[in-house]
This record gives sequence, C-alpha cells and structure tokens, in this order.
Amino acid sequence: MPSNYDRLAPKYDRAIRPLERWFLQDLRKEAISALPVNARILEIGAGTGANFHWYKHNSRVAAVEPSFEMLRIATTKQSTSEITLIQGYAEQLPFKDQSFDGALASLVLCSVESQGPVFAELQRVVRRGGTISMLEHVRPAGVLGPFFDLMNLITVPLINDHVNRRTVDNARQAGLTITKVRKIGAGVFNLITCVV
Repeated sequence: MPSNYDRLAPKYDRAIRPLERWFLQDLRKEAISALPVNARILEIGAGTGANFHWYKHNSRVAAVEPSFEMLRIATTKQSTSEITLIQGYAEQLPFKDQSFDGALASLVLCSVESQGPVFAELQRVVRRGGTISMLEHVRPAGVLGPFFDLMNLITVPLINDHVNRRTVDNARQAGLTITKVRKIGAGVFNLITCVV
C-alpha cells in the first residue's frame, strides 16, 4: 500500500484541491474542532498534511502516515501546532497505552486493510473518555449503496480505496461509543465523533 501512495503523493494535493475548496476544508475544520483543546492528539493517515493548518496552536500532534513520499510533502505544510511526523501504520501504532487525549482519522479508513485492528489500536492509545473524530467517505444508504458496492470492485484493485465501508457500524462493533454522526452529500461523507 505505501508504494501506491508514494506514486500518488506528488499529484495528490493538486487532484484534491477542487474538493478542498468546495467542501473538504470546512469538514476538516469541523472534524478537528471536535477534538479536545490544549491536548495530545494523534492523527492517523496524515497523508500530505492537509489537516495541519487547522490544528489549534496549543495542540501537540503526532501524525502517522505509512507513505514516505506523503510524509515528505507533509514536512512542507505550515502549522501553529507542534506536529511530529512518524512513518507507521494505524494497525500497529508505536505508542504506549493511553498516550493521547484524542485522535483524528480523515479519509484514511477507506484505505486500511481492515478497520477492526485500527479501531482496536485507537482504543488502546487514546485515554478513557478521549475523543476520536473521523471524516470518512462511506457506503451511503438507499439506492446509492449497491452502486458503491459495484464501484468498490474497481476502486480497491486500482487505488486500494474501499468506497463501501460501513464505518459507523464498524466503530460501534469495535466498542466505541458514537456520540455524533453528520451525513453530508447524500450520506457519502460522514463526520463521526466517538468516545473511547
């Protein structure tokens, strides 16, 4: 998987820029605003650092990303927060238990092999009562759902993107307490807030 994203890295920011202007940057801000302030925050799947600008200046952020090339680009992103970049996988986080007050996942749970191990690791490294905020694209309900199931047959082999994940259900099954779900774009995007 990292080699796939290493190849995408130089083009990623340019490709996603129209979506950022249209709605993603506002959703990123909203997802980050759900996190505690003056806190230790973990970001999984940090990519090229698209979220860095939106962190509050008193946060201390550990940003984990498996792709070396994505991390290389992330080093150029500016932030008023203290951000430490770490090459690693969300399924095997290199941190002690309860190291963080909150965690962020944005547009990453579609590309992990399985969400269960990621949720288990988040529950391990985020303190009890801590917040996990997610901005993810998911399988929408209704007539769009089967279409996303078909699209998944193309997107997974092409770019390892599971477009039909049921992230809210999977988070709940993993033992997280869902406190808020906001559906955007016919339910294709979800802002999800959980408590460990």
